[in-house]
Amino acid sequence: MRRSEFDRAVADEFGARAGALMADLVLSAVGGLTASEALSEGVRPREVWLALCDETDVPVERRYGVGRLEPRR
Repeated sequence: MRRSEFDRAVADEFGARAGALMADLVLSAVGGLTASEALSEGVRPREVWLALCDETDVPVERRYGVGRLEPRR
């Protein structure tokens, strides 16, 4: 997942709360960092995206981007 794809997925999934989630929600799956901090530290966007999905209970069918039901291989 590219950073631009990550940004689009976050905006599409979380809408107006995207900025607050990126800055404030601590993600245990990426070492207790926020999404913004994790990306700044070099954590891959896909890993951050999945951590966000886990923490916010995004259904599995929406975790691979708009219109994607399965991960790319």
